[in-house]
Amino acid sequence: MPAISTELPTVRVSEWLAEFLVSAFPDGAALHEPTFSGNEWNYVKDCLDTGWVSSVGGYVDRFEEMLCDVTGREAAVATVNGTAAMHLLLVALGVRHGDEIIMPALTFVATANAAVHAGAHPHFVDVETTTLGLDPGALERRLHDIGEQRDGVLMNRETGARIRAVVGVDVFGHPCDAPALAKVADDFGITYLQDSAESLGSLRGSKPAAAGGLAAILSFNGNKTVTTGGGGAVVTDDEALAARLRHLGTTAKEPHRWAYRHDATGYNYRLPNINAALGCAQLEQLDCFVARKRRLAEWYRSAFAGPKHIQFVDEPPACESNFWLNAVLIPDAAERDAVLERANTARTQLRPAWEPMHRLPMFNNCARGELAVTEDICNRLVNLPSGIAAANLVLETQ
Repeated sequence: MPAISTELPTVRVSEWLAEFLVSAFPDGAALHEPTFSGNEWNYVKDCLDTGWVSSVGGYVDRFEEMLCDVTGREAAVATVNGTAAMHLLLVALGVRHGDEIIMPALTFVATANAAVHAGAHPHFVDVETTTLGLDPGALERRLHDIGEQRDGVLMNRETGARIRAVVGVDVFGHPCDAPALAKVADDFGITYLQDSAESLGSLRGSKPAAAGGLAAILSFNGNKTVTTGGGGAVVTDDEALAARLRHLGTTAKEPHRWAYRHDATGYNYRLPNINAALGCAQLEQLDCFVARKRRLAEWYRSAFAGPKHIQFVDEPPACESNFWLNAVLIPDAAERDAVLERANTARTQLRPAWEPMHRLPMFNNCARGELAVTEDICNRLVNLPSGIAAANLVLETQ
């Protein structure tokens, strides 16, 4: 690969950044894509050879055990996707119609969708720049401003709704400040949950990101660090909660050798064995995947150390991120859109942050606090090619 100058010339930031990325990836690059370089074929073929392809099979059990190992949790319940995992978790915790679930406005839409599926209303609070995750200070201020204890239940005095839980999100794989968020939630008597859909393999201190809160959800969509094609999971240390999740996620069927009796309105959310087989092979490579992605992040960090107007989004202090998606912040939205247009036209796939939840039509009337940091980040952030293929290209041609 030709040497690329990191000196920002007297041109617009958008022009320099677009040219830098197009030069780095002359044949184009995907934002993220799956890598199958281990036992994927063997394990999936085993499912086909034995006929165990549906929601019962040894690979489901093995996948859940492996998830416990990599997250440090006592129990894991695999599901068809991350949205289903969060929905199932909220239902199992007794979230009721009209409850409010506090979450960042900077998140993938699935976090908010899952709350609505459970009958609840999203309630948006601002994020912090160091993690891109929910800001513990903003959360505490918001709960002080609108919270009111009634018979031991925290209510929103403005809407009259019960505030049932707080969901922290590990944005782009960077661990949010789960310990501080959990303390605020505990101080106000509400449950803290973790959306770790993007942070498998990330650490806060010595602990996996998904170790925070009563429970955490994971996603294994095709663009995640580890994929099952489509899949998710809930991980927790609460064995009773795990049993409830497993029961509700398997159509609430009572155990019996042949009878079909159900004791609740359940969901068909169990992960098929053939998907779990793919996941087992992927989890065997997790350390290698994360190491490669961290080297790509190191390359980006070095490349953007010179230009003063481009800020690389680095891992939070005392954390090791999996850098699921690398990102930079540039001066303004006009510059951002110019970068997206130029690079995507050249088949180097970039994207902005998700449209913040409070701007979406179905959520723009939801309760929310001040969202100045969220607005600023969403106006200026650009996600960069972050998959193993992109890492291989830039690292092996140096």
